Amino acid sequence: MLASGSINRRSLLASGIALGSTVFVNGCTTVADTGIALPGPQKCLSPVNVSQDRVIRQLVGLRPYRPTGFVVRREALGDKQIVHNYGHGGGGITLAWGSSRLAVDLALQDTQGPVAVLGAGIMGLTTARLLQEAGRSVTIYTSQLPPNTTSNIAGGQWYPSSVFRRSLVTSGFQQQFIAAANYSYKRYQIFVGEQYGVRWLQNYELSSSPIGGGLTDQLIASMVPAKREIPPDQNPFGTKHLRRWNGMYIEPSRFLRQLERDILISGGKIGVRHFADQSQIQELPQKLICNCTGLGSAKLFGDDELVPVRGQLEVLLPQPEIDYAYTTRNGLYMFPRSDGIVLGGTYDQGETDLTPDPETARNIINGHSSISKAMRCA
Repeated sequence: MLASGSINRRSLLASGIALGSTVFVNGCTTVADTGIALPGPQKCLSPVNVSQDRVIRQLVGLRPYRPTGFVVRREALGDKQIVHNYGHGGGGITLAWGSSRLAVDLALQDTQGPVAVLGAGIMGLTTARLLQEAGRSVTIYTSQLPPNTTSNIAGGQWYPSSVFRRSLVTSGFQQQFIAAANYSYKRYQIFVGEQYGVRWLQNYELSSSPIGGGLTDQLIASMVPAKREIPPDQNPFGTKHLRRWNGMYIEPSRFLRQLERDILISGGKIGVRHFADQSQIQELPQKLICNCTGLGSAKLFGDDELVPVRGQLEVLLPQPEIDYAYTTRNGLYMFPRSDGIVLGGTYDQGETDLTPDPETARNIINGHSSISKAMRCA
């Protein structure tokens, strides 16, 4: 996930100031740091130390967004079979295992022999690994390897953000979405631990108005455990409304690196290759091909619905004491990782410039700074 909600870069500053308008000054109560939400008073939360001089890097990525939702489909290309698995918007990390499970199930129907996978982002790697588990020989063809993929730039929160436009999705897609989310939710749990960089973390949703639930929340309600509204006397943030839930976080750089190793150890091959058109794909020796090229599918397979959505991140020096994450209804989010504190977010649909924007950077820093300054023990 690169962003939570829709927001453009110029509205960030105002949003952050509005969120920091209320101050709570009360006594502090602590609870055991188990990583699981406990009943009773909320513990004190250490504020993020937000300042420009703590920024260690800036990241810009493009989400492959389709208003009608991601594609999992099989079709013929000459004498080959193509299985598509792309277009997940801001939910690529979250949905990867489940969407790839759906794609692999299609690929295995009435086929034999080795498989080519196009792309080495999270979709390509999970697809390749599931194919290996089914006994297939796999070769990944990619123009970029981790850590230079879009997936490496993702925030890593387990929540399928900005995957579809509610007014355009069908009931059939909703069932596909639920199936993908459910399998991913269960699959990631077996990777919890340092090796793969997956952990449980308390999430907070900050809002100046009552927090409702959109279609995504409704579809994955069973996968957001221990969700509860936090009363004002237990609210450590400067907001009128607060909701807490427990979720998983995936550190993309660590997870992708380990998954790539698993594929290679299991006999998989990875080749660096760029495909300019379908004729070059038809030259591949494999008869079965899984397309996980993300935004590349717009040109390779003529998908005019694919839209790039630009997201910029500011990464601060690590703070080991930050053991929670937050998102706001205005699009800001903070995710703590071992490699730094990730601050977002922007959601600039149709923009493709990968150069960090100084104004956006200032707005992200100012917005998160106002949140941290308003924090008090509750």
